[in-house]
Amino acid sequence: MDPMYYDTITKLEEMGADAEYVQGWIGGFLQNPKREEQRITDAYEAGYGDGEERNIENAKNWLKK
Repeated sequence: MDPMYYDTITKLEEMGADAEYVQGWIGGFLQNPKREEQRITDAYEAGYGDGEERNIENAKNWLKK
């Protein structure tokens, strides 16, 4: 597995990113199919898109409060 994957997940957890964002990021990074429609949240959708792009620039918008 790409070391970037593990490093990024660790960074997201350390910065306090919402768990839904992290799960979305993982799915997008691994190119998994999206969740079924009724289980998709805004945070998941944002994370999925960022995972596809392999960046975390928008993660700061999804920090736990």
